[in-house]
Amino acid sequence: MEKVKIYLKKYFVTAMGAMAQGLFATLLIGTIIKTVGQYTGLDFLVQIAGFASGATGMAIGVAIALSLKSDMLVILSASVVGAMGNAIGAVINGGLISAWAVSAKGEAQGVFYSAGPAGAFFAVIIACEVAKFVSKKTKVDILVTPVVTILVGFGACFVLCPLVSYIMYYLGVFISLATTFQPLLMGIIVAVVVGMVLTLPISSAAICAMIFSETAYAVAVANGTSEGFLLAGGAATVGCCAQMVGFAVMSFKENKYSGLVSQGIGTSMLQMGNICKNPRIWIPPTLAGAICGPLSTMIFKLKCMGVSAGMGTCGFVGPIGVISDTENGALLWVGLPLLCLVLPTVISFGFGQLLRRVGWIKENDLLLEN
Repeated sequence: MEKVKIYLKKYFVTAMGAMAQGLFATLLIGTIIKTVGQYTGLDFLVQIAGFASGATGMAIGVAIALSLKSDMLVILSASVVGAMGNAIGAVINGGLISAWAVSAKGEAQGVFYSAGPAGAFFAVIIACEVAKFVSKKTKVDILVTPVVTILVGFGACFVLCPLVSYIMYYLGVFISLATTFQPLLMGIIVAVVVGMVLTLPISSAAICAMIFSETAYAVAVANGTSEGFLLAGGAATVGCCAQMVGFAVMSFKENKYSGLVSQGIGTSMLQMGNICKNPRIWIPPTLAGAICGPLSTMIFKLKCMGVSAGMGTCGFVGPIGVISDTENGALLWVGLPLLCLVLPTVISFGFGQLLRRVGWIKENDLLLEN
């Protein structure tokens, strides 16, 4: 059982966290630069954003390989595996996989769905772990290690990416359809679940990059549920903001301005140790997300997609993503500060004070370790 915990931490905490950093340095930064370029009319920024987004798979590969403490040649070769995993997928026709593919070109029917970051994640892990058996074991390491890493990575992509594509396809379809027909309920569910994932020691950014990918959006457009897809992404953003802002405000008594900054524009994950000691401290920010999520999907129609949906107020990436994907207008500029800052502050602080009075939250329950 102990070994299982070690491997789960290694792959789904450490490696996924590294994957999120790879996404941040490419796809997410590209989104920010593109947004600035579009609003300022500076076309060269939009072009730079295209290059940044195009390097996503390679960055994921390098980041994961580094987190697994791979040797240099494995790390460099993992960039190729990451690029393959991010690009390879399947053509889905009639709800079934009709062909393995790297693009929709040449396919008469069906929709091409790439495995995206999820495919890169699994393929790179497999390639790196197998490559460890040959890395620095021969006198021709400079040839053997890259060849083994890339070929094993391709094999993993060939087997896994169509399956990953299939799963992500239906997950995206479900979220799009459910949010289209039940925006109130899904606003609550998505905001609460994604917000809690952000606070847990796993990467909400990486998960949202998989679920709210451009490929998933293309499928939603084809199915006529693109509105629901983007609204779900907006609810995810709001839920993440509620967690970060909520904990930052609630714990101001204990952590002062340093805690306000580290949690408000850093990560609410810092409170995970305190949550394990007293899970009740999680109630106010989660409740804030449950209230703000449906307000987003039903009234203000905030929209977001990709990795930005899982970032919250970290570096203000979530709000920037909402600005990028939501129609410019009064609902955006009123709803964005209201749902991402004002209401999470009021609700979390108010319920936090209530729980302090009834004794559910005690002195220093929210104190962060130095």
